[in-house]
Amino acid sequence: MLNLCARIRRPLLASSHCSFRISCNLNTSSHPPQVPQPVDNECNDFLPWLRHKYGAEFTSHLSIGKSGYGRSLFACKPIQAGDCMLKVPDCLELTQDNLPPKVSSLLGKDVGNKAKLALVILLHQKLGQASEWAPYISCLPPVEEMHNTIFWSDEELEMIKPSSYLYNETLKHKDQVEKKFSSIQHVLDNFPEYFEHVTLHKFKHAHALVESRAWVGRRSATLVPFVEFFNHDAFSKTEILYDDSAQILQYIASKNYAPGDEVLIKYGKIPNAELLLHFGFTIPFNRYNMVQVEINLPQHDQLREMKLDLLNKHTTLPLKDANKLHSRGIRYMVKEVKSSSGKGRGIPQELRTFARVVCCTSPKELQDLALEATQNDGRLTRIPLKNRARELEAHQFLNLKFNNMIENCNAALESLTRHSSLLLSGNNTRRMHLARDLLGGELHILISASAWLKNYCETLKD
Repeated sequence: MLNLCARIRRPLLASSHCSFRISCNLNTSSHPPQVPQPVDNECNDFLPWLRHKYGAEFTSHLSIGKSGYGRSLFACKPIQAGDCMLKVPDCLELTQDNLPPKVSSLLGKDVGNKAKLALVILLHQKLGQASEWAPYISCLPPVEEMHNTIFWSDEELEMIKPSSYLYNETLKHKDQVEKKFSSIQHVLDNFPEYFEHVTLHKFKHAHALVESRAWVGRRSATLVPFVEFFNHDAFSKTEILYDDSAQILQYIASKNYAPGDEVLIKYGKIPNAELLLHFGFTIPFNRYNMVQVEINLPQHDQLREMKLDLLNKHTTLPLKDANKLHSRGIRYMVKEVKSSSGKGRGIPQELRTFARVVCCTSPKELQDLALEATQNDGRLTRIPLKNRARELEAHQFLNLKFNNMIENCNAALESLTRHSSLLLSGNNTRRMHLARDLLGGELHILISASAWLKNYCETLKD
């Protein structure tokens, strides 16, 4: 047996700890899990259909129920670590190969796997009960239950604007999906029997379903029924293996479960910004959270060109285009700094190096940095500057940046608190909770980084 594939967005690399997406009915941290309830009526035909399609019982360990997170999978009998909880044969995979050949032949090379699989969903939605996949397609969540930021209104996106990474990525993602829709418009027009009345909004919904569920398997992007209901646990180590001889995916438990326990699987090391962008949920106290910090060289700096040249020659960052730096600055991802008295792990060394370059005030200082880089491994200094005053200035510069971000984040959270009483129900309330979870997690990181910088600056004054 060999380790399977990964999600469509994110290769698994060498890890064996795979996982599927959580149900899009996920609640935020403001809504605690509940005792499992019977599955809703819309899935009544789902399990019999799976058994008929497979021709055998594919799991005797798991059942579908409902928790505070929406649909989920629960142990229906004791499960021991190492047990195979679920077997999924190839015949239960929905891929781009399910498109009629006459449709596939019109798709250009610029149409990717996700767009093709979105067309598969749209086709089977059009077929309705005539589709052999109807019981599965009918269980996919409607757009009203999806909270991926691509579905947020401009007003709702303002709530997450302080999270510049997610805000900018959402705008970029919307533009990319619109371009994909344009690239398949001729196919929609040529086959009204399959795609009549498919609008950008419907395509966006189908594309988001693929993006939040599909895997890149041995062949291409793949949707696999039933595993839709696995919820996410960042600590789960459940293994997903592929048996070549039997052509079956096997889900191996990493711990013991008692009857009634919710069975959880790990997505990956994904921060809340990515979870919200692609899956439409956040998790509290997400240890993989990161904050994007954008930093610029001042336009009025007389040494600006020398600094740009130095950074281009002696940095691992993608600074080949100085105009990119000129217009947008450089963006770094910062993680939580666990200890204010440690080494500052979580704040990228490259960010601290950039601050040291910014604070240089003479050509001689820049030349010394270049010489040191050349004499070592070619990278700019990753150790404190010999000039303690300049080292202090560089880190005070950074701390000022973090403090400004903290102020903006606090202001946004206060605004959400003030306006929460005006929204009594519906998507606005859910998305306000999601925005609060996102910004609260990022604020925690910013405060931890600022605390370390403040402490480091104090040591430089001694």
